[in-house]
Amino acid sequence: MKLSVLMASMAAAVLFTATGAQAADTLAKIAESGKITLAYRESSVPFSYLDGPNKPIGFSVELSNAVVEAVKKKLNKPNLQVSLMAVTSQNRIPLITNGTVDLECGSTTNNTARGKDVAFAVNHFYTGTRLLTKKSSKIKDYADLAKKTVASTTGTTNALVMRKYNTEKNLGMDIVLGKDHADAFLLVESDRAVAFAMDDILLFGLIANSKNPADYEVVGESLQVEPYACMLPKDDPAFKKLVDDTFIGMMKSGEFEKLYTKWFMQPIPPKNVPLNLPMSDQLKENLKAFSDKPAT
Repeated sequence: MKLSVLMASMAAAVLFTATGAQAADTLAKIAESGKITLAYRESSVPFSYLDGPNKPIGFSVELSNAVVEAVKKKLNKPNLQVSLMAVTSQNRIPLITNGTVDLECGSTTNNTARGKDVAFAVNHFYTGTRLLTKKSSKIKDYADLAKKTVASTTGTTNALVMRKYNTEKNLGMDIVLGKDHADAFLLVESDRAVAFAMDDILLFGLIANSKNPADYEVVGESLQVEPYACMLPKDDPAFKKLVDDTFIGMMKSGEFEKLYTKWFMQPIPPKNVPLNLPMSDQLKENLKAFSDKPAT
């Protein structure tokens, strides 16, 4: 066995902290296996979505690819194998915590509850829960949802926010959950729900790629502002530093802003419709602050 391989194998062995808990060593695992596993979403436009069978594209996909290049350079493995795995809102965290997936860059909110199980890189987007409705429904705000069926997506913070709001305002909504964003949108499209509560940017993306974009609109004030960030294994400072350094480097060089313009201001696949969503003040600030601060 070559010394380099032996060292990688030794480094990849399970490490234990003083408390006896396992500590992740993602870079060592990648070095030993010769493979990095990236998660992607199938319908989180424009972050991570499919443009044909097994062909994920999007803003977050390009962030993931930048990390891959950094890992190749760090480990001196130009031929590193990249494995792609589709995930849902429900299984994305377990697949990180059990080591199946090394990095998840999709449309995941960085919050304190999730921070108990996973780590988050520098925040790369800010959004809030709003409502996608058919224009013909005349739904304009949350009060209009009283006693009506409202969709959201399983495993999302948005579903929790809507349940809390429903209870606090005593609206009597029937909240139904789709297995993914496309499934939840279909509930509105087929008139099984009057609205879809989700991060506003994802709603704009779904409308842009729908059969009849002119039929839909996004309404209501944001119930909260939440940051998106890439997820990675908890208690792995070396891998987090590599991911953070990659994104911070892109933010400093202007590459991040160019990437934002590509996916949020210019026409995007598959229908080549632009979202025309300028960068938020919160994100502009984070291009200087490089914060990984979670939502509460």
